[in-house]
Amino acid sequence: MPYLTSTTALELEELPRSLLVIGAGYIGAELAQMFSRAGVAVTLVCRSRLLPQAEPEVGAALTGYLRDEGIDVVAGALYRTIRKTERGAALTVGHNGQEIEIEADKVFVATGRSPNTANLGLEDMGVGLTPKGAIIVDDRMRTTRLGVYAAGDVTGRDQFVYMAAYGAKIAANNALNGDSRAYDNAAMPEIVFTDPQAASVGLTESAARAAGHDVRVSTIGLDQVPRALAARDTRGLIKLVAEAESGRLLGAHILAPEGADSIQTAVMAMRCGLTVRQIAETIFPYLTTVEGLKLAALAFDKEVAKLSCCAG
Repeated sequence: MPYLTSTTALELEELPRSLLVIGAGYIGAELAQMFSRAGVAVTLVCRSRLLPQAEPEVGAALTGYLRDEGIDVVAGALYRTIRKTERGAALTVGHNGQEIEIEADKVFVATGRSPNTANLGLEDMGVGLTPKGAIIVDDRMRTTRLGVYAAGDVTGRDQFVYMAAYGAKIAANNALNGDSRAYDNAAMPEIVFTDPQAASVGLTESAARAAGHDVRVSTIGLDQVPRALAARDTRGLIKLVAEAESGRLLGAHILAPEGADSIQTAVMAMRCGLTVRQIAETIFPYLTTVEGLKLAALAFDKEVAKLSCCAG
């Protein structure tokens, strides 16, 4: 049955009346909201939850905002069958102990991307591939074939254009200069360009605990950030994850209309090994979204709602 991809969905010359989006990662979330705001009736279906790699608080809040806009989000669905109908297509899923059928004019599949490595003869050359077809590389961007390097989406990791460029620079440098540079994504910003934007860097709380860290977390709503109050848009939250003993920042997660612009400050803080106390003691400009990082850092030990303007 024909379906839309992230490429063909953007090539449509006429909007469908209804759209079924299968998959709730960043591509599914972004395009579901885009089509909804263009006037399409959108149903978004996923097996787990919206933005499954993000902090649960971020995914839950964004789910609520999308539903407020009229998007029908069906999370925790078990896919059964999909069939072509006179109208378009119908997907049958198990949901909350029942089977439901969802009909739509068009189906947009956003369940992931596969590396385009088929028919290149890579394995015959000794270039190892993962079961999903991604080229296996080490931290120097070396493949399993001596003298062959790979970078970008074809490696199946960190599928962002800036990480592809970064990886390519590492690969080229190592190919010419003796494998002297290592690929480091510990402070890699990740952005989902929904409205509000979901931006993150570093470890989530669960990932930090799984890695063996004893952690402390701080979460504030945007209703505690003066910029959001002034803009009359308090949708969102800020969550920080810190190492309990040292206070070193391990992860930052922002859901805010200007979250993409604010995350870079957290990236630099992690890159420099700052603690949340150092962030709290740093001067931030008033009436900016990024000031929320300072407020979230303060919230580890203080009630931010009781602080006066710019207090610390």
